[in-house]
Amino acid sequence: MKEKGGEAIVLYDGECNLCAAVVRFTIVRNRKGTLRYAALQSETGRRLLREHALSGAASLDTFVLVEGGAAYVRSGGALRLARHLDGGWPLLAALLAIPRFVRDPIYSFVARNRYRWFGKREQCLLMRPEFRERFYD
Repeated sequence: MKEKGGEAIVLYDGECNLCAAVVRFTIVRNRKGTLRYAALQSETGRRLLREHALSGAASLDTFVLVEGGAAYVRSGGALRLARHLDGGWPLLAALLAIPRFVRDPIYSFVARNRYRWFGKREQCLLMRPEFRERFYD
């Protein structure tokens, strides 16, 4: 599966409440519909991780944005995601100018603690009907 021109695929941890909140936040702020979503644990998510050489247990601890044939992880993926949002959110992408070795430890700290701070989901994220076509199985 490949993203269509101008689209990006967000791979998120389907068990993470913080990740589900990010999906809900971004989907309503992406009125152009350029974002698609797949849980890291889904068939589509696992396939995309393999295609981009990101498979393995550690791959479930990161955020992935697949765009333009490349996969961006951790803070790089999250900041590139901001480019797809409405309003002033694309300005966050300017933080990509900060070196990854500075950004990623902050990202990793939040990722390590996300279950403790926000909890885990026992069931799938349910979306409003108008957003269902943006999700892959």
